[in-house]
Parts: sequence; structure tokens; C-alpha cells
Amino acid sequence: MSDWFADDTLWSEIYPFEFPGPVLDAGVAQVEKAIGLSGLQSGDALDLGCGPGRHAVPLARRGFRVTAVDLSPFHLARARERAAAARVSIEFVESDMRAFLRPDAFDLALSIFTSFGYFEDGQDDLRVLQNVQRSLRPGGVLVMDLASKERLARVLHPTVSQRTADGALLVQRHEVVEDWSRVRNEWTVVRNGRARTFEFLLRIYSGQELTTLLGAAGFAAVTLYGGLDGRPYGLEAERLVAVAAR
Repeated sequence: MSDWFADDTLWSEIYPFEFPGPVLDAGVAQVEKAIGLSGLQSGDALDLGCGPGRHAVPLARRGFRVTAVDLSPFHLARARERAAAARVSIEFVESDMRAFLRPDAFDLALSIFTSFGYFEDGQDDLRVLQNVQRSLRPGGVLVMDLASKERLARVLHPTVSQRTADGALLVQRHEVVEDWSRVRNEWTVVRNGRARTFEFLLRIYSGQELTTLLGAAGFAAVTLYGGLDGRPYGLEAERLVAVAAR
């Protein structure tokens, strides 16, 4: 069975829903908050699962030397366009995050907007984090931002829908499966009288599970937050944010 995330048609079809203008613009503030949590103000930065560059470009504009990694040619093309428009220099790498490794190369690594947990085998998540840990320099920091089990238990709706300005419709169906280890998603895009349906699964983590996984990957210290704004990881958490130091 092929990896669902390797189908570039998925990313191009859902792009208007996943990355409308306000979501792209929010990347600037998210980067500022992530930098604040990391305690770093400059250096070499890795944006892992960079998508259309909404974090890589603000990082570069802040003076970081940025390497942005993604498997999707469609997303990388959008990211290059954004970098060119912003007149910033970014190294873009088309790679599966399970394979990307550059030992002792980065001071900061970002994995934001639930760009993690895509793989059938949970050991692949560990491999990704081990590669990130090895790619960071001593004292380097990883900032991760995910949807957590605790949050999904409170807010997950089985079916939601949304429209774009041009009238296209996205219908999403969600189901927690495999003893609350993954979420099965079915996304149907209806555009110009044509419907396309995509199915995929995401592995989900509690705060404790992600902390344990980061420790197994070799990170020396992990701090959890309930959002990139640094709020406590508790009942009011909107996201699962982990700051892990090598």
C-alpha cells in the first residue's frame, strides 16, 4: 500500500481549504512565538514538513539560515514562490522526513501544524525524531506543534464542512480508531460538479506519550505547552506544543 501523503493530488486539491490567506498570514506570528519558546534568536533552522513555506519564509526574514524539507512537489513550488516574493534565500529539499538527516547542522528545528504522525508504522515517528535530534547541534532545540489526544477527546466532530470563496466544498469525516492511537480521515472535495475523496490516517499523541517518544529519541529535556503562546498544558490547551532540547 502506497503512503497516502505521497499523493500530490491530495495536497493540491485541499490547498485552498488548508491554506487560505489568513492561515498563511498567521505563520508570521507563529514563528515569533516558536522562536520565543526556543530561546534562540539566530542560527541555522530546519523547517520539517514545510508545506507552502508559511513558517520557512518568516524564519528567513528573521535572519535564520533556513532549510525547508517537504515531500510534496506541489507544496515546495508554492514555498519557492513565497520565498521569491519575500526576496529571501531558503534551501528547499524534497525528501521524506524519515530519510532526512544532516548531523549537527541546525540550532533550531520546527515541526508545526501537525506535520507529524503520518506513518503506518509508529516506529517511523521515532526514526524522524531521532534524525532531528542528530541533525541539531548540542544545545539545539526542536519546537513541535500538534493536535493532541486530550484536545481531540473534547472537540472532535465526526463531520465538518467548509466552502472557499469560489464555491468549492470540503466535507471532512473523522473517526478515532485503533484504541485511540490514530484518527481516520475522509476528505471529499466538491468543485465544479466533480467530487474527489481522499482517505488517510494520522497517529495522535497525548502529552505524556509525546514526551516519552522525544526522550526515547535522545532529547535531554522536554517542556510541554498548551499553545505556541506558552500557556500551560492543561484543560485549556488548544494545541500540544513540545519544546525539546538536545
